[in-house]
Amino acid sequence: MIPIASKDKNLTPNKVVLIESLLIAIIATILISILLYINNLSLDYYYYFLNFTVVFFTSYLINFLYLKRYIYRRIKLIYKMIRLQKLKEDNFDEIELNKDIFNKVESEVKTWVSEKNQQLTDLKELEKYRKNYLGNVSHELKTPIFNIQGFIHSLLDGAIYDENVNMKYLKRASVNVDRIQNIIEDLETINRLESGQLIMEIQPFDIKILVDEVIEDLEIRWKEKNIKISYKEGALKSFRVVADRESIRQVLMNLILNSIKYGNVNGNTKIGFYDIDNHILVEIADNGIGIDEIHLKHLFDRFYRVDKSRSRDVGGTGLGLSIVKHIIEAHNQTITVRSTLNLGSTFGFTLEKAN
Repeated sequence: MIPIASKDKNLTPNKVVLIESLLIAIIATILISILLYINNLSLDYYYYFLNFTVVFFTSYLINFLYLKRYIYRRIKLIYKMIRLQKLKEDNFDEIELNKDIFNKVESEVKTWVSEKNQQLTDLKELEKYRKNYLGNVSHELKTPIFNIQGFIHSLLDGAIYDENVNMKYLKRASVNVDRIQNIIEDLETINRLESGQLIMEIQPFDIKILVDEVIEDLEIRWKEKNIKISYKEGALKSFRVVADRESIRQVLMNLILNSIKYGNVNGNTKIGFYDIDNHILVEIADNGIGIDEIHLKHLFDRFYRVDKSRSRDVGGTGLGLSIVKHIIEAHNQTITVRSTLNLGSTFGFTLEKAN
């Protein structure tokens, strides 16, 4: 039986069921009385049916109330379980969300720490390079300055009047002055290249003709050591490139001069040209003392010398290869070196090919 609806807010479900049960009992009693009267049944039957009706509907009322309470408890329990499950799911989603946020923050922190460590490493390397650079500049300038100072003091102390040494000391002082001037000019050249202040006059020219000119300019040097300079197979023809001719002259002058300085007496220097797509590869190879692999990565650093004592004996400012690298990079090209200790070295650089 479905309880009747009520708009009275004071009527609880139990009251509604009680009222319904009483109404059903009264209606049932009236109907039974009518049936008994119509069928002329005895009064015993009347009492029998009346008792049955009372017992039946009392049982109905009791069973319904108990069943309602049981169902209510079960529904309440199910509702609690649903809420608990929902809470668990919400907590799980919140935990997963927090976990994702934590992982993201942790990843960002690790990235930040890695970047800061890299920056710190770079700063340490830069500081180390700065210290080495200042130390090298100081050392390179200090040597000729001390030499000049010694010669001048000797002259002031009376050697100026000694015809056997006065001119010799003056010439040696002059040589050291030239060395200081060369260092300063090379440093200025590097600074202009790095700052973009050095204006390049880009034009087409024959690289083979320029190499011939450089070899001729260095004739005295390679003849002193009886070094043979020759071209590799296929390099005797014309190879036209687009570049700043005077800058490339300086590159060739440095590389060929190094092949002579560090080449063996009666050795060989070979020059090759290779046509590679839109570029011409120029290579200068010698069979000299070579360079140990550990020095190759620093070879183009300013003032870096593989063998400091030997390098200063053969002259130079220690800036030649650094200038070479800056000039080639100013042309948006590359320079490489291959070398084996006691077997020789090969320097190669590319230039844009002229149409």
